Amino acid sequence: MYFTLPSLPYSYDAMEPFFDKKTMEIHHTKHHQTYINNANDTLKNIPNFTIPPVEVLIRKIDTFPIEIQRILRNNAGGHANHSLFWKGLKQGTCLRGDLKNAIQSDFGSFNAFKEKFEHIATTHFGSGWTWLIKKINKLDIISTSNQDNPLMGKIILENCGYPIIGLDLWEHAYYLKYQNCRSDYIKAFWNVVNWEEANERFSFASAVAKDENF
Repeated sequence: MYFTLPSLPYSYDAMEPFFDKKTMEIHHTKHHQTYINNANDTLKNIPNFTIPPVEVLIRKIDTFPIEIQRILRNNAGGHANHSLFWKGLKQGTCLRGDLKNAIQSDFGSFNAFKEKFEHIATTHFGSGWTWLIKKINKLDIISTSNQDNPLMGKIILENCGYPIIGLDLWEHAYYLKYQNCRSDYIKAFWNVVNWEEANERFSFASAVAKDENF
């Protein structure tokens, strides 16, 4: 089975007015699809290779032949990042439960967490992502370049962990609506974070922390 474009659990205009319909449609059907196509074109040339779930594959990037590692890092990484991104969007959810408690404990308050996340996202140079991650027994906020994912591990990334939420900082994610005002896009993100999905990811990371070093 090759990678396929996941269907969205909502319409392209579901994040209006914060994320516009046209950007969502292009982002999903064009940009995400391109990452999938490129990853599949590379993987089909590996004899007798069974493609695992993308979150499994990106954790093993360093085991692939050196000549295709960069291709998979960019394109399988792009598929993994965008698949998480779509699931992480929903209007009307609230931060609660264990994740809320962990954010307050590790950052001091939810507002302090937001300020740090926004600062890291705003000051990130070029294309990439900003993440809330779980590593060992603590939450952290990091940025990665291009389509790198925190699951890729220390061989590839200096700072890694299990992604809880991720914000796409590539211009294709926001330019039609926000142009060069990335900070406005970052602030708008809080209106569409799917905290239900984030809480599930946090619970999973906490449950397997000892085995997976998250």
